[in-house]
Amino acid sequence: MDKDRIAGSAKDFVGKAESVVGDMAGDAKTQAAGRAREAAGTVQNLYGQAKDAARDAGEAAVSYARDAYENRGETFRDGSQAVAKSVRDNPLGALLIAGGIGFALAMLMTRQPRRPPPRWRYYG
Repeated sequence: MDKDRIAGSAKDFVGKAESVVGDMAGDAKTQAAGRAREAAGTVQNLYGQAKDAARDAGEAAVSYARDAYENRGETFRDGSQAVAKSVRDNPLGALLIAGGIGFALAMLMTRQPRRPPPRWRYYG
């Protein structure tokens, strides 16, 4: 739990108490100060919650990346075996896919650069 969440909850509680005291005493200034402190506490608590959520998301991403890094050889081996099995099961389809990828790469690499459209000038 983040220290901002604890401080925010404390401010929120104190602000509510101050607001109730202001209501009971009929003092508008104390009541307004209590509501302001309560709002500040709520904002600080929400800020602490956001920091906690960001920290948790960062830790989850690091954990996922660490797992992927540790299992990289196994994952690559599994993928290679799956591709080899697909090629063995359907060699014609694999050949057509490889040819299509090669054709697309050739088209991308030999494309003429675009020229800007001609400017029409009217003299009159």
